[in-house]
Amino acid sequence: MMLRYSRKRTILVAMRKKTIKWSLAQSLEIRWWKNYLIGKDPEAYLIKKKAYWHKVLLLIQRWQPAEGMAVLDCGCGPAGIFIALPVNLSVDAEDPLLDAYIQLPHFKREWYPNVHFFSVPLEDFVPSRLYDTIFCMNAINHVSDIHLCYDKLAGWLKPGGKLIITIDAHNHTFFRQLFRFTGFDALHPHQYNLAEYGQMLTERKLLLEQTILIKKEFFFNHYLQVAVKPIA
Repeated sequence: MMLRYSRKRTILVAMRKKTIKWSLAQSLEIRWWKNYLIGKDPEAYLIKKKAYWHKVLLLIQRWQPAEGMAVLDCGCGPAGIFIALPVNLSVDAEDPLLDAYIQLPHFKREWYPNVHFFSVPLEDFVPSRLYDTIFCMNAINHVSDIHLCYDKLAGWLKPGGKLIITIDAHNHTFFRQLFRFTGFDALHPHQYNLAEYGQMLTERKLLLEQTILIKKEFFFNHYLQVAVKPIA
């Protein structure tokens, strides 16, 4: 009985720590956006950001947008890839901080009439349909429960659908372990290397189609990964 109680208490403590860690990361995230966008002209910023997303889309092999295609932009932020997608797509965009982003002059929901926005954590999002394409751009290591989120992303894909994800992958084992155990990088609750990110896709029976280096830095490299859900 005591052993069962002790195990339950350990699980609850771990869950509480995870929640606190994620809440801190979300607080730092909105603060980062506010500081980053100070002094940036909204129109000029969005033109530049849209051009960046178009370059990213050109890297993705065998992905062609088609009219009516169901697309999800997870962790979309105030200027996610949804801003660069064709208007004839049916786009959902999810982010737990969307209600905070409306305070920024760089984001207005009415600018994107083809996009349905959902201000909810990825873990709690309940879509009404499956998707042809799911984008999760530089967002997966901001979530609270990364393994649950990978489960959900894989489950929301139609057979033959693509999960397109960008990640910051650790280059050095020492710093990966240091950041994990010290919380030094509080903005990102999760710290993984490229192999571990790839494994999280393949463990969910997704086929890793592309891995592309977008930006090389000391601690992390920024990668694009494209995974496909097999057609049974």
